Amino acid sequence: LDILKAGDYTCVMTDGSETVTSKERGVHPLIKLYDSKKDFSAFSAADKVIGKAAAMVYVLLGVKEIYSLVISDAAAEVFSRNGITFYCDKKVPRILNRTNTGFCPMEEAVKDIDNPYDGLNAVREKLKALNNQ
Repeated sequence: LDILKAGDYTCVMTDGSETVTSKERGVHPLIKLYDSKKDFSAFSAADKVIGKAAAMVYVLLGVKEIYSLVISDAAAEVFSRNGITFYCDKKVPRILNRTNTGFCPMEEAVKDIDNPYDGLNAVREKLKALNNQ
C-alpha cells in the first residue's frame, strides 16, 4: 500500500521478494499480467480503484489478498464468492467512468456476468470496441 501511494501507481503486486507495479489506468495492466501466464498465487495486490471487471481479472490472476482505496459492491461480491480477502478505504455502489457522466464501461460489460473467464472475454471485447471508436 505504501508503494502504491508513494509511487503514484495504479496497482502494485508483491510476494515479498518480487514487486510488480503499473501506472496504467483501468484493467489494461491486469490483463497484461494475466496474459503473461505468471503464477501470482503468492502475491498480494494493492489497487486504487477496483470494479467488478478488475476483480474478475484479479480472481484469474489468483492473488491471495487485495487492498483497494475504492471498491465497488460488485467487486467485493466477486472477491467474497472466490475466497479472496480484501480490504478497502471506501466501498461504492458502482464505479463511474473517467468523466463521472455514467458508469464505467468495463463495469457495464460485466454487470450480468458471474464467471471470471466470461468476464475477461467481455472486457476484451469492450476494449476492442472502445479502441475502434
